[in-house]
Amino acid sequence: MYLKGMAMGAADVVPGVSGGTVAFVTGIYDDFLNSLRSIRPATVKLLLREGPGAAWLAINGNFLLAVVAGIVTSLFSFAGLISYCLQTYPLLVWSLFFGLILASALYMFRQLETRGSGEWVALVAGLLIAWLISIVRPTDFPPYDWMLFFAGALAICAMILPGISGSFILLLIGAYPLFLHALKTPDLVMLSYFLAGCIVGLLSFSHFLGWLLRRFRAKTLALLTGFLFGSLSVIWPWKEVVQTRINSRGEEVPFIQNNVLPAVYEQATGLDSQWPACVLAMLVGITLVFGIEWLAAKLAQGSGPEPAEK
Repeated sequence: MYLKGMAMGAADVVPGVSGGTVAFVTGIYDDFLNSLRSIRPATVKLLLREGPGAAWLAINGNFLLAVVAGIVTSLFSFAGLISYCLQTYPLLVWSLFFGLILASALYMFRQLETRGSGEWVALVAGLLIAWLISIVRPTDFPPYDWMLFFAGALAICAMILPGISGSFILLLIGAYPLFLHALKTPDLVMLSYFLAGCIVGLLSFSHFLGWLLRRFRAKTLALLTGFLFGSLSVIWPWKEVVQTRINSRGEEVPFIQNNVLPAVYEQATGLDSQWPACVLAMLVGITLVFGIEWLAAKLAQGSGPEPAEK
């Protein structure tokens, strides 16, 4: 569980890659969500009435602690690495992410129990919503530490959804550089605001999401599948900068970008598109996801019920 949590945390650091997707692919999504939903006022009453052991058991504490510890480990471990790779090898990194997202979308589509008209409508709706989010222009985030509380509450809701990246939401609202800075430094004050927001958002939204999955599981998964397919436009590695802007730190950054083919990218930027290596990186991403799926299936078979004794 700790290693799966680390995989979730590594994904959550990356804009466009969802820790919820990793949880879904590795087969711990429902258990993780149910454990979060079990943290409610009734748990506090149980704690006071029967003690810490009963409350810990009620929230599946060992499982939740292992997963959360893995997530936190990756957030601190991979923040600097992701920043370095995105700055040094942007095309290869985004190509890897593209392969991961594409394979995750295909995986989730295969998990749909029914594919009626309602599911198709939900899938198209998810695709359109993700596309609309992708064309929203990033804004400057207010330079106040306490604003990270609201950023954390918003981002964590996305982080537990398969297909929606919390880091991408942070990128849209302009808080992603501040988030990476807080992790790399580390800035405990900024992180405490962010963590408090995450706790509030996580405990409140997990109940709503759990209700959706109980009542409308197929349609909810179809909607999330659409989110995944729609987010591919964000992850596409070759982009042409149409317009730039000056951010709050006086830096010139891309403002409006269009997805282009590798040849157009080379003409527009004068840079090597690295398309053979990028295609290979995409294939690596696809292989990783389906490899995890295959491994999870094998582990599930191995832990199945033993045959009854004669």
